[in-house]
Amino acid sequence: MLQKRSAFAAMLGAGCLQAAAEEEQAGEFERDILPILEDHCYQCHGEGEDKGKVAFDAFGSTRELLKQTDLWVRALKNIRSGTMPPAKKPRIPADEFSKLENWIKRDALKLDPDHPDPGRVTLRRLNRVEYRNTVRDLIGIDFRTDEEFPADDTGYGFDTIGDVLSTSPMLLEKYLQAAETIVTRAVPTERRVAPERQVEAHYFNGQGARDGSYGELNVSLYESADIMATVDIAQAGTYRVVLNSPVRRSYAFDPGRADVEWLVDGKSELKKELKWVQGSKLDCATAVKWEAGKHALRLTIKPLVKYDEVSHSSPEGRTSVDLGFQGVTLVGPLEPEFSIPPKDYSKFFPRPEPPADEAERLAYAREILGSFAGRAFRCPVDERTIGKLAGLAMESASAPGGSFEKGIARAMTAVIASPRFLFRIEKTLPEADPASHPLIDEWALASRLSYFLWSTMPDETLLQLAERGELRKGLRGQISRMIQDEKSAEFVKNFAGQWLQTRDVEGVSIDARVVQARDNGVEKQIRENNAAKQRINLAIDQAEASHDEAEVERLRQELAELRAKSGNNNNKAEFKGSLRSAMRREAEMLFSHLLKTNGSVLSLVENDSTFLNQELAEYYGVPGVRGDEMRLVKLPPESLRGGVLTMGTVLAVTSNPTRTSPVKRGLFILDNILGSPPPPPPPNIPSLEASGKGHDGTERSLREALALHREKPLCSSCHDRMDPLGLAFENFNAMGRWRDRELGADLGPPAGKLITGETFADVKELKHVLVTFRRDDFYRCLTEKLLTYSLGRGPEACDILTVDALVEKLRQSNGEFSDLITGIVESTPFQRSQRRNP
Repeated sequence: MLQKRSAFAAMLGAGCLQAAAEEEQAGEFERDILPILEDHCYQCHGEGEDKGKVAFDAFGSTRELLKQTDLWVRALKNIRSGTMPPAKKPRIPADEFSKLENWIKRDALKLDPDHPDPGRVTLRRLNRVEYRNTVRDLIGIDFRTDEEFPADDTGYGFDTIGDVLSTSPMLLEKYLQAAETIVTRAVPTERRVAPERQVEAHYFNGQGARDGSYGELNVSLYESADIMATVDIAQAGTYRVVLNSPVRRSYAFDPGRADVEWLVDGKSELKKELKWVQGSKLDCATAVKWEAGKHALRLTIKPLVKYDEVSHSSPEGRTSVDLGFQGVTLVGPLEPEFSIPPKDYSKFFPRPEPPADEAERLAYAREILGSFAGRAFRCPVDERTIGKLAGLAMESASAPGGSFEKGIARAMTAVIASPRFLFRIEKTLPEADPASHPLIDEWALASRLSYFLWSTMPDETLLQLAERGELRKGLRGQISRMIQDEKSAEFVKNFAGQWLQTRDVEGVSIDARVVQARDNGVEKQIRENNAAKQRINLAIDQAEASHDEAEVERLRQELAELRAKSGNNNNKAEFKGSLRSAMRREAEMLFSHLLKTNGSVLSLVENDSTFLNQELAEYYGVPGVRGDEMRLVKLPPESLRGGVLTMGTVLAVTSNPTRTSPVKRGLFILDNILGSPPPPPPPNIPSLEASGKGHDGTERSLREALALHREKPLCSSCHDRMDPLGLAFENFNAMGRWRDRELGADLGPPAGKLITGETFADVKELKHVLVTFRRDDFYRCLTEKLLTYSLGRGPEACDILTVDALVEKLRQSNGEFSDLITGIVESTPFQRSQRRNP
């Protein structure tokens, strides 16, 4: 009873102390902070005003107001970005700004720089990219996860977010199937096999064959062919000659027919009529006794249907039915004395054969599986788990038809299907104080670092450093090594590719013909012509159905005249795959260049150089670039290119299929450069297209339509932030190409004014504003994006101190990339885990 009373007294005392602390905090707020809010915020957020549904005086008490964490996070973000107070209102004096900023962090958000909180740690599943890369580095197989697994969900703009990387029953089933497929392809289950070599298709010469893709020879079934090769056999013995080549066609118009004969040393081994049907192929496996020396292989084709005998009146083009000749596989000699270990046997089985003694075989299995599981799980494996895996292997080996190798393969399948492989499970170092946030152990640190910079498992160097406990103290050297490694291309592709959306440019829907027609002012005419063509084609169908030949002829003549009249107004409109690929590579190569050379992150926004090849340079109007190779090019002084915002990839992915979108482009900058995206639009707002139509049916420019949008009170607060940014890029059309006109009329001036008050005359000045006046906003935004990507969770209030410290480092070094990457890795959220439960 006495013990219970003591515990109750302690709880009561703690409660009284907390109440006193809250009372003191409320008093400080009312004395020091409330006057600042009344002077600079209450006009919009107090005394009856609640713009944005925020009113500081709408809470029941000061204590209740101080508990509104989300409100204070937004308040801090808004005053820092300069959006609050609005530009037309007086700025908060520097001393009051500093007092308010520090109070929010220290008291409202309770951030303690002496005891930083790493935030919530999420359990993360390997996404498709990470799974594919990990399997490649672990076992040497390129497993096409984009074909085998459903697309990963994204959160906060990235597919590395633990909360959205869900694991459905269907995905679990696919993981099990994938593990079996991967191990079957990679792990040899026979100890000795007959030697095998490939006689490539290009070794065959003769009549009627032409080079095809993937190293094949294309042999038409409509033409005679006679191709042969001579193989040199060093060892006499029995050989298997394997022929396996598919039949391909351009479309199902005619299957083609031909007599095909396959001869080995002049002897016919296969003679058949070949034509295209679904899955058809020419296959033959012949066993022959060969002496040492040269032996002849020959294939002949005699067409049964000539090409000119086939009707080719198809809209799909020329008929094509080809044998895709892939060469020949020679297996042998087949005699046992000539057998060899299969490919990659020593990679998985370090000894030529397993020990005969059962206990030694079990120890050997434990050795193999302990090493494999340790690499697969990215940490040491306990003896109990190794014992279970070895037991599974021995059980499978002793089953009918089993072998030691098959048993090991089965246990490896279990490893790859294990949650310890599929999820990044982390352990922490011992910590005396249960209320503290413990450091993750060095194995977990190696995985965090490797998946951050390489999107794959740690390499041998990282694992050895973790095993010796030396990774943390040598972290900076490893970061430099990893950035210079070619694997860092995965970081560029997966972080920059999602942050800048460059991964989307090759698949984004852009109708180049309509885009250029809009620029030239003939979009309406093309729509009308297309509608007329549809009407005439429908009338032709009806006339043909009623057998009115005269009417059919008249309508066809009318259609021909309409086509001739409309002509090809957009013969220069192209947005082909090679151009899109060059645009994606331009952005990735600039990011990679700045990363590897420790350039300034500010150069991502404002730069006088970029990566171009001849095709992209001509598209941008940059002279003097020749050839297909992408290279760093100094831009002409008058060029408005330079930096990611005027790259074709960003301009295209922030457009609509048929026109530019100043709203999307403005939103992109707010979200990805300034870190201050507006709230979602309210419901039932008319589309921009609706605003783009005048009462008399005339089309308004996007600038005019957006001006009407901003007149609506519901729209103005967001569009005042987005539109000046987006409209600055209106001289770049939806394909990222320079234009001077829209709807056939001159474009308005690109000058504008940011909601924070800065003015600019054109897009070049806007980029300069972003890296000078709004420099800290960009530092903060990029830092938050990198933290989000690396930690696998969204930003939290506890991250503010980490971001502030990294922004200060960037200020001091003028944005050096190494300071940002190293700062992320050395930060509390990256290094530590959640506190243990006491």
